[in-house]
Amino acid sequence: MPLFQYKALGANGAVATGEIEAAGRVEAFRQMEAQGLRPINLAEAKSGASKAAAAAVAAKPLFGAKKITARMLENFTRLLSSLLAAGVPLSRALVILHKETTNPTAAAKWKEVHDSVVDGATLADSMAKSPDVFPRVYVAMVEAGETGGFLDVVLSQIADFQSREKELRGKVFAAMFYPAILAVLAISVLVFLLCFFIPKFMPVFKGLGGNLPLITQIIIGVSDVIRNYGLFVLVAVVVGILMFRTWAASPAGRRQWEAAILKMPVVGPLVSQYAMARFCRMLGTLLGAGVPLINGLNVARRSLGNQILVDAVSNSIDRVKEGKSLGPSLSDCRSLFSGPALEMISVAEESGRLDQELVRIAADTEMDLDRNLKTAVALLEPLMLFLIAGFVGTIFIGMLLPVFELSQQIK
Repeated sequence: MPLFQYKALGANGAVATGEIEAAGRVEAFRQMEAQGLRPINLAEAKSGASKAAAAAVAAKPLFGAKKITARMLENFTRLLSSLLAAGVPLSRALVILHKETTNPTAAAKWKEVHDSVVDGATLADSMAKSPDVFPRVYVAMVEAGETGGFLDVVLSQIADFQSREKELRGKVFAAMFYPAILAVLAISVLVFLLCFFIPKFMPVFKGLGGNLPLITQIIIGVSDVIRNYGLFVLVAVVVGILMFRTWAASPAGRRQWEAAILKMPVVGPLVSQYAMARFCRMLGTLLGAGVPLINGLNVARRSLGNQILVDAVSNSIDRVKEGKSLGPSLSDCRSLFSGPALEMISVAEESGRLDQELVRIAADTEMDLDRNLKTAVALLEPLMLFLIAGFVGTIFIGMLLPVFELSQQIK
């Protein structure tokens, strides 16, 4: 079981350090809170030389990195929550944060937020000035916490949400890493064959005379284009990618692309599951922190990441504003919520356990998503190997077919 090193505030306000064993970061935070500790920093322990190397990296950003990482933002959020819960004023808590931070980029950003708050702006407005550091959903949750007077609770919930999101994204990245390697390998093999292998056969084909088989002519033609106009082809591919990104960034193009993704056989259901898990966890977290339902829905819909799904949930929010229950209001979002999920939401709303049930649904959906990802990758890997073998086999057949035809003519 991993060992974590922590720095936290004790019940008497003193800073405590130590080590704790836990299955993951979320479990470690829960154990610390059960001991009456308010987490300041938490990192997986390393031994010997690895620990010294980690300390050196922590003291000096690698290659002068100037980007504030997700881990830095999570530590900032959790420490700010702990300080506010301990009764420290917001301005003083921000001073402590930017003075205690070892990363100069993060320290400058936290000081920028502090100066804005001191000038009279709210914390949410101060954070909204840096959308590259504080996402819109993050700022919206902070705004809800400030308005309701429970900022420390909301910040703690945000930190837990960030930790869960990091774990889920890590699983998605790990699942797609090997297929991506296979795709790069396939492209490299094809380029090598077209540029270096096929030209070796050209003198042989010229000596044979006669008409070459169609498949051989196509392969030779592609090889000639790659060797003689490869740079132009590469430029055309780059321009095409840039044009696609520009189109996908436009409002109309984004909607069309996201709608097409949702209709894809395997990718669409996975995207919907991921969006549903984020939405339910975000809404459950907000409701558990005391945010009103309407405000929570407005914040949670921004976490979906797909404008088609955002529009569907927006229509449901309008029905909730009219006084209808949440479960029936979400019934039109069948691409996001299944029938059983809607029934569970309706029952939980009637029994007053909506926040707990939403978090439970999110956890179950994440587990199901993890299984579906593994299944999809398990099917994708042999498919890509089959495609690689198919391309290579086609090229070899195309190159050897004229030789076979010549041997038949000789006989």
